[in-house]
Amino acid sequence: MKATKISPKMDPIMRAIKAVHSVAGGSASVSEEDLAKQRSSQELFGILVTPVIGVSNEKTEIEGMQAAWWKPDLRHEKRHVILYCHGGGYTAGNLNYAGILASKLSFHTGLETLAFEYRLAPENTYPAAVEDAIKAWDYLMKLGYAARDVLVAGDSAGGNLALELCLELKKQNRMLPRALILMSPWTDMTATAETYESLVDVDPMITPDYVKAVRGAYVGEIDSESDYKKDIYSPLFADLTGLPQTYIQVGECEILLDDSRKLAERLREAEVPVKLDIYKGGWHVFQQMPMRKSIKAIMDVGGYTVEVLK
Repeated sequence: MKATKISPKMDPIMRAIKAVHSVAGGSASVSEEDLAKQRSSQELFGILVTPVIGVSNEKTEIEGMQAAWWKPDLRHEKRHVILYCHGGGYTAGNLNYAGILASKLSFHTGLETLAFEYRLAPENTYPAAVEDAIKAWDYLMKLGYAARDVLVAGDSAGGNLALELCLELKKQNRMLPRALILMSPWTDMTATAETYESLVDVDPMITPDYVKAVRGAYVGEIDSESDYKKDIYSPLFADLTGLPQTYIQVGECEILLDDSRKLAERLREAEVPVKLDIYKGGWHVFQQMPMRKSIKAIMDVGGYTVEVLK
């Protein structure tokens, strides 16, 4: 699919974001020093971007794995729940960072949202994160939720993890969640989509070099570049038949734009109901930022959730 033609110019806000991101840990390196910087910058970001007012946080533990609930303060429906997989290239991210979107999801959907600290690469390569996602899923099942009571959400690498969780459940012949909510999902680790080149100059958040660095950290040693096309890494190439209805949000100014557009195309081919929203002027996981377009996108998630739960 041809990429949307976009003039290679950044508006002032995106230029500022790119500058800050570069200084605060946007390196393509996964050295011990650079990873420490990236992880600390994400934790600081999670602290500075105050979670939504009207949502409370409650920490818990799942068989030794740290997790947390975000719950609306007002009376709310408790029969359904969101399981949220945070982003960070599989190499960074923690509960503070997860709280930015988890609190927004909880507030705008009126549902309790569970996030979890899956093990990070390169210390823990595939399938550690998927195993931890299954552990979080099983925790919800033990609490008494049915699979149809759960919506699984994820952004960036968390979108990849949300898809791989569903594929693993499918492989185990288990019931799948009611719906998937994906924000800027990373679906293709081959890093060969057209938008990796056409949008590299307007994406303020990630670069092809960064994607290649973190995929190597997550996958570990491989025999050849073609290994990145395996569906255990790149859900875009999996058999998507039977996956739950899916809502995808992506910015028009991010190199992962084709990851979302091609996923939507593959889901339609597999006869999976899918809704794709491409946000004008949006960048990678712009929903995190306290801006009008971000509020609009999360409100769209709320509206989608209402329709899904009817």
